[in-house]
Amino acid sequence: MGILSSALINKGHYSRGYNTFHSYLGYKDHLINLDHETLEESYQEILDSFDLYHFHYGTTLSSDFSDLNELKRRNKKMIMHHWGNDVRFHDQARKNNPYVYTEDSPPNETIHDKLTKITAYIKEAIVQDYEVYDYVKNYYEKVHVLPIAIDLQYFHANYPSVLKEKPLILHAPTNPDFKGTYYIEKTLENLKQEYDFEYRRIEKMSHDEVINIYKDADIIIDQVLCGSYGLLSVESMALGKPVIAYIRPDLVSCFPAELPIVNSSPDNLYNQVKALLDNPIQRKKLGIKGREYVEKIHSHNVVVNQLLDIYLNL
Repeated sequence: MGILSSALINKGHYSRGYNTFHSYLGYKDHLINLDHETLEESYQEILDSFDLYHFHYGTTLSSDFSDLNELKRRNKKMIMHHWGNDVRFHDQARKNNPYVYTEDSPPNETIHDKLTKITAYIKEAIVQDYEVYDYVKNYYEKVHVLPIAIDLQYFHANYPSVLKEKPLILHAPTNPDFKGTYYIEKTLENLKQEYDFEYRRIEKMSHDEVINIYKDADIIIDQVLCGSYGLLSVESMALGKPVIAYIRPDLVSCFPAELPIVNSSPDNLYNQVKALLDNPIQRKKLGIKGREYVEKIHSHNVVVNQLLDIYLNL
């Protein structure tokens, strides 16, 4: 949210991100971090100050969505941005993915009820990829796929050295069950019998601290259950690192052909990590390709132009 706001400001627009979700990651750039009570106190000012309302994660200014009727009455433009577990219907997710973890998603009935209330007023949505797209496509008149955006000025490529004798493998699970941490660490335990490498699990650290640690990594394993890649993958590629994540077979063709992520489910993770440990030159090549991919697809300067097209056609 803050990254999109900063890109909009760079384009000459007035943008503010109001954030009520707080975590140890400590995001703060271009965000007004506040609690629900303070947001409610700012309600009238927010209604009066903006022309367009870009909501995130199935939430709006009011917990009961009563603000949507008022925004519609004022002829304000509105769009909802869904990110994943806010709309990941349990049975639907399992239909295309035997590995998926959905216990952090609300019950199906709750998701359906919320989407029904939102779409009475908001007719278009944004999602980050086609894994999320399927869950909401039948609720909105139009769903736009907008890649995750990052600000590349904070990410300087540090490609893995082909001469490093003891590679460093990193995994940073915000939710270990969702990311498949059990399978990842079990696989790495088995590989330890054959290979000399260092493994670090990064948790409960601020975003700024984590990025500094990523710089030394030779391999980064993101998530091996979901069926798509997330922000950690994007940031890791921006730093010039080879990334391992699971992309659902039916979704591979939905991503750009040059996506350099090493596609690994729990079933083939051992062989995929082994191949990277055996080939330091390939690790560096993937790192270079990853940086190029992020510059082309995920730079906030690129994504903001797509976002503005969506806004202008609402």
